[in-house]
Amino acid sequence: MQIESRETTEGTMSPASREGKYLTFELNAEEYGLEILKVKEIIGIMNITSVPQTPDYVKGVINLRGKVIPVIDLRLKFTMNPLEYSERTCIIIVDIAGTSGKKVMVGIVVDSVSEVLNIKGDEIEDTPSFGSRLSTEYIMGMAKVKGGVKVLLDIDQVLNAEELNILDKAA
Repeated sequence: MQIESRETTEGTMSPASREGKYLTFELNAEEYGLEILKVKEIIGIMNITSVPQTPDYVKGVINLRGKVIPVIDLRLKFTMNPLEYSERTCIIIVDIAGTSGKKVMVGIVVDSVSEVLNIKGDEIEDTPSFGSRLSTEYIMGMAKVKGGVKVLLDIDQVLNAEELNILDKAA
């Protein structure tokens, strides 16, 4: 029995280490996935209190059972066109690694949540190279599932340290 390490020689995660359960969701008619272990809960869209002097993609904060949680719109973060929120719009509450190593709870607004998929290592390919000018470190890999491709996000990499500090101050 061969045991694969988490890191390959290029420093990327091996397909076997990316295997697992993913919450899939839709953004701009494309399917994305998040590691289910990062997801705390999924809630419907609710009243978001805006916070002045934050980037456009930071929608503001919500009060979730007495805890103030910053909310970002993933469409805006990925420079997609904004979309009017509907009854299918959801906020996924995720735990991301903060700058000081502690976990930070953040809400991400998505068009709709699809399903939880169990994705095997051989169904995941490395992120294709789009050239040096395009940043793709937040993409964990591409999953070939049900005849389509789902972009697997590394939610810890979607926000950089400076953006996390802005969210921390907003909350």
